[in-house]
Amino acid sequence: MNRKLLVMTVGILATTAGKAQYMTYNHDSPKQNQITVMETGTGVLSPELYYTLLHNQYKKSAAGKNKLSFRTLAGIHLYNQVGESEAIDSALVQRAKIEALNMADRQADLAWLAERDKVNGQMERFKRNIDRILPAGGTPEERERWTEYYNVYACAIDAARDAFLPNAQRKREYLRIYEDVARQNELLVGYLARRQNATVTGRLLSATDNRTLNKGSIVRNAMERWSELHRTVRGSQPDSGTGGGNGEGDETVNRGK
Repeated sequence: MNRKLLVMTVGILATTAGKAQYMTYNHDSPKQNQITVMETGTGVLSPELYYTLLHNQYKKSAAGKNKLSFRTLAGIHLYNQVGESEAIDSALVQRAKIEALNMADRQADLAWLAERDKVNGQMERFKRNIDRILPAGGTPEERERWTEYYNVYACAIDAARDAFLPNAQRKREYLRIYEDVARQNELLVGYLARRQNATVTGRLLSATDNRTLNKGSIVRNAMERWSELHRTVRGSQPDSGTGGGNGEGDETVNRGK
């Protein structure tokens, strides 16, 4: 009994598997005709009575609206665009080369390498002159004012170096900063000269005001110098009896008649 049941079960499973793997093909001619007309424009829509009564307008225009004609026209239009697309591609490639050169020109700061020593030298001179303000008699406020000028130019140099600019424009910016710093440096030098002269003049005036004049001492010093000069002159003259003097070596003055 168990054997019979096992054989029946195997037979049922085999039959089910065979049916599951079987494929049927039912040809639908009207549907095939419709697809052919839609894709290529050839063939006849069937059943004709159905399309005549219910879809007569579609029947008349179906062959002319096939997808093959649209594909052909699209291919023709695309072929006509080949020359234009190649021209656009060539223009884009040329533009890409130019932009690559522009990017290289903007990334390598060759202008700073050429103008660095000149700009830094002028900035260092400006800084040294700022440090001379207080020794020359200037005020801390004046030194702070000139220091702000220095910081403005230092910030301008950093901005020019960080900017995305071609080297030609970078060089113009560096030279413009150099000229401005040189002009401010000349003004600062003139200011320091005026402050230095004012300080020296003030010291001289203060020394003159504090000095007390002793007229007696001045007269005595003058008499001593005159006496010393007189003795020197007498000692340098030889003694002579015919000199017209008094015989003691005194000086005589010949007055004209």
